[in-house]
Amino acid sequence: MPLNKYAPQVATHRRTQKAILEATKELIATTGLKKMSMIEIADVSQVSRATLYNHYRDKESVLLALCESELARLVEIAQNAPDAATALEQISLQVSSDSALAAMRVQDPEQLTVALAKQEDNLWKAFSIALSHLLGEEKGALALRWLLGQALHPINALQSRSQAEAITSIANL
Repeated sequence: MPLNKYAPQVATHRRTQKAILEATKELIATTGLKKMSMIEIADVSQVSRATLYNHYRDKESVLLALCESELARLVEIAQNAPDAATALEQISLQVSSDSALAAMRVQDPEQLTVALAKQEDNLWKAFSIALSHLLGEEKGALALRWLLGQALHPINALQSRSQAEAITSIANL
């Protein structure tokens, strides 16, 4: 008898969620946030509309799940980095090169600005806590502001490395 008889269902659920979130990110990058619909998300993710609505009640809940997934991915990158400067550099590169953020800067700047300004949101608080664990409270807050700025004004790889090193080398504020 299998340890968990629901394991195949859980795996299918996770694959479906991953497909939906990847499709959402792709649509943001190609059509923009405002123009994207639940129908398009279902079509691009190759799931039925019923399946999409079984996972998410509306576009906002899909977007929230995408944000949670992306921030968790960035935290995982930081946790797997050999040191704090490399962690910040790798997160910086991800933020500055993200195609969905690039599209939002052009097509949906208002929504991007509003999302970045919601620093009292639980997602931002969780990400801030993760950065604080990595760097200490003061440097974590500085790093968060630095990374948020890159969502609006991306930087190149050389800048990412030198600025990450500068943040991590700052004496306690």
